[in-house]
Amino acid sequence: MTGPSFMATDTMAKRLQFLKELVPGLARVAVLKNSVTPIHTLYWQTIEPAAQQLALELQALEIRTPEDFEAAFAAAKRGNAQALLAFDDALTFDIAYRPRIVALAAASRLPALYGFREFPDDGGLMSYGTNLISHFRHPAKYVDKMLQGAKPADLAIEQPTKLELVINMRTAKALGLTIPPALLARADEVIE
Repeated sequence: MTGPSFMATDTMAKRLQFLKELVPGLARVAVLKNSVTPIHTLYWQTIEPAAQQLALELQALEIRTPEDFEAAFAAAKRGNAQALLAFDDALTFDIAYRPRIVALAAASRLPALYGFREFPDDGGLMSYGTNLISHFRHPAKYVDKMLQGAKPADLAIEQPTKLELVINMRTAKALGLTIPPALLARADEVIE
């Protein structure tokens, strides 16, 4: 198996850092995660030490089906979460559920950071991760190499090299957040 991967575990610590910059006095972050998705175990192991370094407490919000969304956000409210980090997942990214997650974060008044730019496009606050549209153009290079005789086993799995920070200013305003100028300067795109 080979090809490009859009799952970069090293982005998780950076996402926490962005939330810490964004939310003054941030101490507790709710994490929307699917315990049946194997990569989420690795994501969690990655963010735990990062959270400790940033003096953040993490609250796991376990979801397995769309029916779990409301209960997860209610748990975040009960747990006094001040922000939300959503792990990348087929369930959370599904176009049928993505707007619902964005709406629940807004209704809960949780500044939320997601892995894909489609979330800010749908009204989510921020995303930091791979641009899927440009990312999915990359496999053609692998096909070309294989058509020229390369063996798939000899082609390395590639990690993303270009990550995007996208900020939705309308959502920030609705949440009463002022985006720090340093964070705005690092944004690849700002949705007005």
